[in-house]
Amino acid sequence: MILETFRLGGELTVRRLGYGTAQLAGRGYWGPRGDRADALAVLRRAVERGVTLIDTADNYGPHLAEELIAGALYPYPADLVVATKGGVVRTSDSAWHITGRPEQLRAMCEASLRRLRTETIGLYQLHRLDPEVPLAEQLCTLGELRCEGKIRHIGLDTVTAGQLTKALDIAPIASVQNRFNLIDRESEAVLEVCEANGLAFLPWFPLADGALTGEAAAALDTVAARHGASKGQIALAWLLHRSPVLCPTPGTGSLAHLEENLDAAAIRLTKADLTALRRPALH
Repeated sequence: MILETFRLGGELTVRRLGYGTAQLAGRGYWGPRGDRADALAVLRRAVERGVTLIDTADNYGPHLAEELIAGALYPYPADLVVATKGGVVRTSDSAWHITGRPEQLRAMCEASLRRLRTETIGLYQLHRLDPEVPLAEQLCTLGELRCEGKIRHIGLDTVTAGQLTKALDIAPIASVQNRFNLIDRESEAVLEVCEANGLAFLPWFPLADGALTGEAAAALDTVAARHGASKGQIALAWLLHRSPVLCPTPGTGSLAHLEENLDAAAIRLTKADLTALRRPALH
């Protein structure tokens, strides 16, 4: 039986298949991708289809994705969780600067609150750990923001199993966001820690950023043909079957692609399907 929902932080029930906003920004997550009205329509349709978990970041645009979310969905439905991220500053479409000093994290969180037009962010994720700042300082800052009611739950992005274990000794972590998909399973150890501790795992690049080719594509073609589905739908269905803590949030700026992605939640893979899809992992 495939669970359709997950209790984030043990208390926020979300649909496991969510929506990610990175593709609403342009190349390199910089500037707008297309017409604002189209982006607003995609966000609204995602919620109409039952999405209750929307993943974003302050540097998508920068700031653009958060502003679009508020423009499309405020006032927010009671069951909607908006997960945003801070800790990275962008200065161009290819420049990313990790900034984890306490005063910076606090300022970024408060700026996200203003853009999202909310008093509390459901899930605030540290986009990258700053190697120049002690882990405890970064997490204690987020813990302070949580105590102040500005953050409901804390998440981490791109961590090792060891880093996650250390973080759990410092702060109440509710989620992890690492790269994980059918052909890239390097974060299996992180997934195991998430499973052991009831943490949500939001895999980024759940569709492998368009790289589902070669051996993976052959296996996907076979399984997709059995279900009358696309390869992307099978890749998403595989994530939902792989672990009950996996909560993929595929992104798109297309209404048609959104519908296709969300339809993947209805696909039930067989043991034969899962056996076929066990082989294509590259890592």
